[in-house]
Amino acid sequence: MQVNVRYQDSFSRGELILRTLFGFIYILIPHLLILLFVMIASSIIGFIAFWAILFTGKFPRGMWDFQMGVLRWNLRLNARLNNIADGYPAFGLNVDDPNTSIELAYPESSSRGLVLLRVFFGFIYVYIPHGLCLLFLGLGAAIVRFLAFWIVLFTAKYPQGMFDFMVGVQRWGLRVSAYMMYLTDTYPPFSLENQGASNAPIDQNM
Repeated sequence: MQVNVRYQDSFSRGELILRTLFGFIYILIPHLLILLFVMIASSIIGFIAFWAILFTGKFPRGMWDFQMGVLRWNLRLNARLNNIADGYPAFGLNVDDPNTSIELAYPESSSRGLVLLRVFFGFIYVYIPHGLCLLFLGLGAAIVRFLAFWIVLFTAKYPQGMFDFMVGVQRWGLRVSAYMMYLTDTYPPFSLENQGASNAPIDQNM
């Protein structure tokens, strides 16, 4: 699974201040109002997909595409709220975003055993270990976000190392979500780096 955010040569100071002061109002609230219903639909699809995989060994393609759209929407939104991408995040499941991308191959078959394992023991072997790691990473991300705000404000540049860390935290969380949503049978690695090959990565120098 490849999760990418385009590294910008320069960031907008104006958008940075606007997001920090008013992002809750003009970004978070309208998106969450819609995503509330999207997540309800996603939960229903996840329930149906569980039974579909259990009986057929396949995740229905249309449902899989919907769930992938949910992940992409979340990435678009979080990239802006964490100040690692400029521009307003688009609404919708099937929209192109020049700053973010998620690449994951559709599985021609899904493991019935792994689906059952996730349902009954996913909390123990996925959520607990990854949740603990993401808790500390989240604390680190909060510090980096604060420091990066001032650096971008004065220089219009986001330090590459800080940027890579922030993207890596997003990447880690999305891999866990994809696994628990049955989108892939590959257990999420404990890593900030991309895993696997990508057919269409975002050019970091765009």
